[in-house]
Amino acid sequence: MAHDHDHDHNRRHGHGHHHGHTDIDWAEMGPRLESQAELFASLYERAMAWLAQEVTEPGLIVDAGSGPGVVSCLFAETFPGARIVAVDGSEPLLERARARAERLGVADRFGTIAGELPDVLGELDYPADLLWASRSLHHLGDQRAALTAFAARLAPGGTLALMEGGLPPRYLPRDIGIGRPGLQARIDAVEAEWFTRMRAELPGHVAQTEDWPALLTAAGLQHTRTHTFLLDLPAPASDRARAYVVAALSHLRERLPEGLDAEDLATVDRLLDPDDEAGLHRRPDVFVLEAHTVHTAVRAG
Repeated sequence: MAHDHDHDHNRRHGHGHHHGHTDIDWAEMGPRLESQAELFASLYERAMAWLAQEVTEPGLIVDAGSGPGVVSCLFAETFPGARIVAVDGSEPLLERARARAERLGVADRFGTIAGELPDVLGELDYPADLLWASRSLHHLGDQRAALTAFAARLAPGGTLALMEGGLPPRYLPRDIGIGRPGLQARIDAVEAEWFTRMRAELPGHVAQTEDWPALLTAAGLQHTRTHTFLLDLPAPASDRARAYVVAALSHLRERLPEGLDAEDLATVDRLLDPDDEAGLHRRPDVFVLEAHTVHTAVRAG
């Protein structure tokens, strides 16, 4: 089912993508993006612990495509000596990021820059020791050129961390007792078609083999590493996890009806009906299982 994270507006897949029409109202989606990113906090924290093995005492961390700043603020907590700059094309989302930093007591070393990637990175006062791009790159037409621009904003010895790829999410068993088994696999196929169309419609689109380590190397970086992080929230789902799944399927129902047949649409409608015993609001077998992959590389010192 479609899902949108803090950084997949950044995504966003198949997870990680923002699915549906390619015009996305990030301000309207802000509260949901924030809540969903909070659900994924444990995954992001493990990714940061992995990054910290290589990135020691960074002075500046840039969150490129920050959304409402959940992950930006996690960076501030993980690296207490670092200044954090959240960069995003949506000023309403950056307002949420600044408010979050204020609530968490990290506003004194938290800044924002509004503008479109990658050009807006030219407004940074100094190079980044860590530049984090979580599912923001795939919203840029020329990904290779964008990676080169990202790499150019790194300090010597700085790290570029790219969250792209992983696996399609799973929230329900293959056979849910209503409709034809395998609903999520069919949704995956519809989402993949939408993502291909979204990419093709981007300004300056360039088709690119998604070999991220090779692209990082082509951008002049070295010492590539890759690791996949799992979010495993088993059934019975918490209220927050259940709300996430309901929101994801609701978003899909609004955006992608043309890709599903009548039987699958009827199944989706039952899943979204709060009064249906077989629906997501009531069934005990709802879970969240997602895998997100991070690729890193380093600028020569």
